[in-house]
Amino acid sequence: MGYRVAVVGATGNVGREMLKTLAERNFPVSEVIALASGRSAGREVSFGEDAVLKVQNLETFDFSGVDIGLFSPGASVSAVHAPRAAAAGCVVIDNTSQFRMDHDVPLVVPEVNPGALRGFRRRNIIANPNCSTIQMVVALKPLHEVARIKRVVVSTYQSVSGAGKEAMDELFTQTRGIFVNDAATPEVFTKPIAFNCIPHIDKFMDDGFTKEEWKMAVETRKILDPDIQVVATCVRVPAFIGHGEAVHVEFETPITVQQAWAALREAPGLTVLDRREDGGYATQVDVAGEDPVFVSRLRADPTVPHGLAFWCVADNLRKGAALNAVQIAEELVRQGLLEKQSA
Repeated sequence: MGYRVAVVGATGNVGREMLKTLAERNFPVSEVIALASGRSAGREVSFGEDAVLKVQNLETFDFSGVDIGLFSPGASVSAVHAPRAAAAGCVVIDNTSQFRMDHDVPLVVPEVNPGALRGFRRRNIIANPNCSTIQMVVALKPLHEVARIKRVVVSTYQSVSGAGKEAMDELFTQTRGIFVNDAATPEVFTKPIAFNCIPHIDKFMDDGFTKEEWKMAVETRKILDPDIQVVATCVRVPAFIGHGEAVHVEFETPITVQQAWAALREAPGLTVLDRREDGGYATQVDVAGEDPVFVSRLRADPTVPHGLAFWCVADNLRKGAALNAVQIAEELVRQGLLEKQSA
């Protein structure tokens, strides 16, 4: 039995990755529809090894008979078209920030809280968490099952692909320009990104944190445990793909490094690469194109009574976005929650 699947934002970085992931994982489709704005209508995108899809106009598309909509068009676009699709019977899996904190919309990472999917029919919308939150909670979940987490302090090292194709182009252009003495003029970012780090992702809030830092705190509590305290510093770094995170965790009860290692190695969606030697850890370059969240540099934190510190890194376009969305669709099928709309 195949499903009619619409990919919204099909010409963007994440939309293309969604198409690629659907094909790679052999998700049961009867038809895949590529949707984007009117200015992209008529363009072609690839699906699988051989298929080429002609992009259709999202603004005029009728979602009747579409079973699943994988949305990644930007929050303002999802705000208009996701409810329209949901009202037509299409189950929306939205990768934008638009619905994540809505009480009636599940915020789901399949390895962490698949049970939350049972409530999705209230709005017919499921939210994909923020990329940096996803990889962190995948790593935190098995540790939380060993000893309850009290507090998390995280610093992120986020690649430019999280800000879109134009951001990737800006890093490339500025990097090339430095070697020919061209001035690095920021357009996407607030400061030059080539050979630089920018401690600013998303807009600033009144308390001095950025929206990205706020997302990591509130989304972790919604997904994993409302009692966990999270403080984040989110930094854009000159890597093309892959987000790294330095995570410091304080637990309510004792947990040893050996217990943590054992729990992480058994957890779904995780790969432990942790050799205490030169190069015995995962980096952004290592994980580009890979599905798992990689955990390295696990060690005790001696500054708190029950603390651990670790490094985690993942491909933000895959597990941080497209893969997690497709896994949500797979979980809906596995749990028998997806009713086929199309004939």
